[in-house]
Amino acid sequence: MKTVKKILGWLNKKQSPNAVTFKSRLYAKVIRANGKIEEIGLIAERMVTTAGVNALVDAFQALFTLSDFKYHGSGTGAVAEAITDTALGVEVETRATGSQIEGASANIYKTVGTITYTGTYAITEHGIFSAATTGTLWDRSVFSAINVVNGDSIQFTYELTCNAGG
Repeated sequence: MKTVKKILGWLNKKQSPNAVTFKSRLYAKVIRANGKIEEIGLIAERMVTTAGVNALVDAFQALFTLSDFKYHGSGTGAVAEAITDTALGVEVETRATGSQIEGASANIYKTVGTITYTGTYAITEHGIFSAATTGTLWDRSVFSAINVVNGDSIQFTYELTCNAGG
């Protein structure tokens, strides 16, 4: 087992300088029913899924449209993220259709979506999907609970930074 870990570590070090990399970040802002705004800030990083990467490859073949990845879902599931995820653990409410813009630089994709809640929940997960219902899960994030009640909203900002390899 140690030998396998050593080899994998060596391969990662050797490939890293030349690899194209993705880094995802998720930010949240809570808008309370009474109008009060709570800036939560950065709540999660990483976890682009295998299904998302497969969709990227399909897009190069004109089999999938990447601009479909703009739907924000949220839920109460608490199981850790995995690259094999294809859905949220326990999705609640209707997905928000996010805006799609370039982030602070040309290599950052940014989508902002606001979900309004009609019940009381401890929101602990978020996902970027390719459709308003079902669809492909690009990225799933699990984070510390954000408690909401009827009339509260969470504005999620998702940024995907794509760095070129050398």
